[in-house]
Amino acid sequence: MLDNDKIFLGTSTQPEYLALQYANRHGLITGATGTGKTVTLQVLAEGFSRAGVPVFCADIKGDLSGLAAAGEAKPALLERAAQIGLGEGLVFQDVPTIFWDLFGRQGHPVRTTISEIGPLLLSRLLDLNDTQEGVLNVAFKLADDEGLLLLDLKDLRALLTEMGERSKEIGLRYGNVSAQSIGAIQRDLLVLEQQGAENFFGERALDIADLMRTDRDGRGFVSVLAADELMRSPRLYATFLLWLLSELFEELPEVGDPAKPRLVFFFDEAHLLFDDAPKALVDKVEQVVKLIRSKGVGVYFVTQNPADIPEPVLAQLGNRVQHALRAYTPREQKAVRVAAETFRPNPAFSTEEVITQLATGEALVSTLGPKGVPSVVGRTMIRPPGGRIGPLSPEERRSIITASPVGGLYDDVIDRDSAFEVLARKAERRQANAEDASQRQERQDEAPRARRSTRQTPAEAAMNSLARTVANRLGSALVRGVLGSLKRGW
Repeated sequence: MLDNDKIFLGTSTQPEYLALQYANRHGLITGATGTGKTVTLQVLAEGFSRAGVPVFCADIKGDLSGLAAAGEAKPALLERAAQIGLGEGLVFQDVPTIFWDLFGRQGHPVRTTISEIGPLLLSRLLDLNDTQEGVLNVAFKLADDEGLLLLDLKDLRALLTEMGERSKEIGLRYGNVSAQSIGAIQRDLLVLEQQGAENFFGERALDIADLMRTDRDGRGFVSVLAADELMRSPRLYATFLLWLLSELFEELPEVGDPAKPRLVFFFDEAHLLFDDAPKALVDKVEQVVKLIRSKGVGVYFVTQNPADIPEPVLAQLGNRVQHALRAYTPREQKAVRVAAETFRPNPAFSTEEVITQLATGEALVSTLGPKGVPSVVGRTMIRPPGGRIGPLSPEERRSIITASPVGGLYDDVIDRDSAFEVLARKAERRQANAEDASQRQERQDEAPRARRSTRQTPAEAAMNSLARTVANRLGSALVRGVLGSLKRGW
């Protein structure tokens, strides 16, 4: 329901709305498992879409896929609509949807390049220590200086192998690069590859414009990322979403405070972004969240408790929906107090007490009003969504993917000439030059050896074998990188 540029969320003692002009001031949806966070997310996504605002969200359990199909007029939904004064205003309708999947199984593949994700996020993804992160930064700097494209994992592995070969030279230019650090990064890359991350790195890289589409009726497309399998690699999930947020921040122009957002971004299981995150990364998130609103992007974190979000980031989240929390232990009781303190008090009730009493589908709601001032918190019954509550069938999902506006754009992998190919050719030239030098030396020695036996002595055989080994070293390591095996330690 859209009324005067507002999204209808539900009813407390009055209708509760989210004003579109303040929707880029970000938001927070919290609550224990099973209290209704997913339905609230669906209600917001549908409201934004119908207002012409594209949405990106992660589907952790598969339930969000249902917004691509019209809901059913079930008695419980009709009863709730009547209770909150929505009545015949409840329209069961789908929203235009694009399905994405890092693994390419339940949606269009999502890819980015190693260069685009950068050393900071990649270090976070690989869980590198400070020394190893320094080596990775050297790798990116070397690639930039020597014009080497880093597109996929084999490119980065090839570059690390090159760094091992040239460690003395590189150490003089950029600082010490130890064999141990290179080996540790290579091992971490192997683990990452085994987790399926190789599907994420490569081309064609995701074009941010494809997340900001509207259909012919002016409704915003909802991009749904299949995250049920991705959640088995939570660090990859968090890194991907942070990369996407950073790309939006870097690519979109400044628009100030528009009448409605250009895109709304839902970050589900948001605590995964901050768990054990280094301070440099948290500072980056804080900076992006603070500044991206001027790009017309609203960011909504979805998690169990406000305490999951660092205070500097939490302070940026003006629109809040709090579902029920449990308070059985002292730690949980403290979390409830913290959650209650984030709201503007309502003199009609104790916010701390009500948080533990909310039924499924109820929430405490406070949104930004005139001049960006938070509203007094209201105990709100959340409206039913217009889409299906629950997942699509595999057949329904395939049908939507087939008719997708981005069909065919990302389904095939593009393997351009990049660092791996360049370094492989360099290794071949080294080997050819070594062989030519060896042959010239043999011809020069041929006359004096005419009277000697042509049979190599054991020492000569050993020297020639060593020369061939040195010439082949880089090339063989690169081949092992293609096969996905761990290169030998240096």
